[in-house]
Amino acid sequence: MAYTIRQARRSEAKPLIGLYSESGCGKTYGALLLAAGFTGDTSKVGMIETESGRGEVFADDPIIGGYQVISMRDDFSPKNYGQAIDLANHSGLGALIIDSASHEWEGAGGVLGMAAANQASGKKGPLVWQQPKMDHQREFMLRLMQTPIPLVIVCMRAKYPMKEVVTNGKKEWTRSTELDPKQSEDILFEMMVHAWIDKNHILHPTKYTKDDLKSIFVEGKMITLQTGQKLAEWSKGIVKPTTPLKPEVPAQANVANQAEEIKQNPQGNGDVLAIRKEYDKGMAIKCPANNKLRPKSDCNTCESKSNCDAWGL
Repeated sequence: MAYTIRQARRSEAKPLIGLYSESGCGKTYGALLLAAGFTGDTSKVGMIETESGRGEVFADDPIIGGYQVISMRDDFSPKNYGQAIDLANHSGLGALIIDSASHEWEGAGGVLGMAAANQASGKKGPLVWQQPKMDHQREFMLRLMQTPIPLVIVCMRAKYPMKEVVTNGKKEWTRSTELDPKQSEDILFEMMVHAWIDKNHILHPTKYTKDDLKSIFVEGKMITLQTGQKLAEWSKGIVKPTTPLKPEVPAQANVANQAEEIKQNPQGNGDVLAIRKEYDKGMAIKCPANNKLRPKSDCNTCESKSNCDAWGL
């Protein structure tokens, strides 16, 4: 192979996003929102679907419906995943969702099943795992990382594993408080961003390759279409590297700042002290429009009331 040298380009850094959670936390829906926002066209979104059709439950959704599906059933070997990825590569997709990648590891015909079959046939030691792990790396991981599709989202099932701890000098097993994806231990190393999703569909990122991705995949927020749109801009290099975002000023600190403003400029601020008292009583909010304290009664005439999330309107 003849190699060439060129200047680095942001567009070559394909987003590879890993999402993992327990069942029912919104991996599939979140992945579809992310892909739809990224492509702007749900017909350009493809899914390798291994969940017996559950990945197609959103097919007629007015926001994310209309995506393409490659169904996998019965045999979830790394080679079959590789063939499905190859098919997706030639389908003109703008985003690919693998839902789920856990079957490649622990499903029928997957890596664990291949190792078990080797052991049952009499193989011992390294030979039990040699071919299964080689297939995993060559047929699944390598194709996953080298696909030309601009965005790949890898959904994985997850669990709280058991771990051995020592309590009062005695060893015992307890449930871990850290969620682990059901896949190879090193799969998360290959992701540009990976995150787990809780039962309230809230995202909790556990890795960012670059700090400016923190403004796209925001801790404590849900995945939305806008998340995908921002990621598309980032991948094209439209979003320039910035200094880390300043932490939001807590509400109480903001109240103190406004109190200081009253001291510095008492004229024209006659109502602010009264508003501050209302805030302390829960009768005022910090308005998202201008970051100032406002009486809740003002919200009744606000044109943005229907979209305001400051206090649950």
